[in-house]
Amino acid sequence: MSRLLRPAGALLKNYSNKSFLVKNVRYRGTIAAASYEQTLLNVPATRVTVLDNGMRVASEDSGAPTATVGLWIDTGSRFETDANNGVAHFLEHMAFKGTSKRSQTDLELEVENMGSHLNAYTSREQTVFYAKCFSEDIGKAVEILSDIIQNSKFGEAEIERERGVILREMQEVESNLQEVVFDHLHAVAFQGTPLGRTILGPTKNIKSISRADLIDYITTHYKGPRIVLAGAGGVNHETLVKMAEDNFKSLGGSYVGDAPEVAPCRFTGAEIRVRDDSMPLAHIAISVEGAGWSDPDNIPLMVANTIIGSWDRTHGGGAHNASNLAQAAVVGNLCHSFQSFNTCYKDTGLWGMYFVCEPLKIEEFMFNLQSEWMRLCTNVTDFEVERAKNILRTNLLLQLDGTTPICEDIGRQMLCYNRRIPLHELDARIEAVTADVVRDTCYRYIYDKCPAIAAVGPCEGLPDYNRVRSSMYWLRV
Repeated sequence: MSRLLRPAGALLKNYSNKSFLVKNVRYRGTIAAASYEQTLLNVPATRVTVLDNGMRVASEDSGAPTATVGLWIDTGSRFETDANNGVAHFLEHMAFKGTSKRSQTDLELEVENMGSHLNAYTSREQTVFYAKCFSEDIGKAVEILSDIIQNSKFGEAEIERERGVILREMQEVESNLQEVVFDHLHAVAFQGTPLGRTILGPTKNIKSISRADLIDYITTHYKGPRIVLAGAGGVNHETLVKMAEDNFKSLGGSYVGDAPEVAPCRFTGAEIRVRDDSMPLAHIAISVEGAGWSDPDNIPLMVANTIIGSWDRTHGGGAHNASNLAQAAVVGNLCHSFQSFNTCYKDTGLWGMYFVCEPLKIEEFMFNLQSEWMRLCTNVTDFEVERAKNILRTNLLLQLDGTTPICEDIGRQMLCYNRRIPLHELDARIEAVTADVVRDTCYRYIYDKCPAIAAVGPCEGLPDYNRVRSSMYWLRV
């Protein structure tokens, strides 16, 4: 054992000058900080060009051998009505079923022969079509994207076939309890407003949506000012702009009547419980109204969200986890998992917690959760905030690893902010958040507010709504 200790003693003797050690650590820290700041500043700039029809072209050229290009369209289920709810998602399915220039088989073969990946998704506020390909194939990818949103045939046979596909997809979603709970949460939090509807729409709408509904939706919403062509990777901006001008010149930029506007969505504190005692675990979400994308309170709420954190039984650590709620969950065996979330929309959002636990543990977990929320509103510490800021910065950078995540970031930010926020600016915004800012922001959004609650499963142990509401504040003496 003494032989093992001698090298350490020798090292301590060689570095007995403590001031040298301190200076060396500071020197290295300065280098690391400078390197981090330089890395943020040296990220390729996002260049933006607006075409004559109002369409925006935004790209970041990293010189990579691959690239991702896509169309981000400012429309989704929030722009639908009760009568056509689900049409945006239905339209996404129909986009790859053949155009006036290509049959479905021709389209699939062309994409496959390029070695590319073509995909699409629909959210409550955005519809996206994108392709990942080699840099030299960007021109083909852009032409295909323009073809599927401008020249889709919407054949009756394909429409009928996709009805069955979407109905099966709805059954799959119903088996994903997290998706079910969040749909219920939106329905109860934004009841009577467009955000309260599901993205897939009700079954009766899926069975009745017609070709005329699809064409009407495209004619109404697929306009130049509401579309962003985003590119990332080995993308030359001038070349991408020329491609956009050639392929989207026939895309309209004006409306016959008034342009459709997004309806304001009010938040309502309420609850919905779908009790099913045959299920082994309860799936519960609780939320207050959050901030919209462009609201300056969004950054402090993201920091607060990171302080609460997430945890799962499969994770390592446990009792020594930095999150107080995770420590309580491990010590008291309170839940199987929990996940704090901050969902943003144009003018509102949902800030809260989703957790899965056994029926007898619901009340105790809710007590710990709400106590932690109240602590954020009253006495959050500087150490917690600094740790959360570091985690948040790391996660933001890790999420931009690859051409597709960067392209998604460009497209989303262009629709949300009408620009892409540079990484160094975003980093400075996070750095500016202090414990006082987090406390004041949480006090405004959480303290003494009516929450929205959605629960599925054996949820008898969930406290009465009035009791949950009474725990959203602390009595002060």
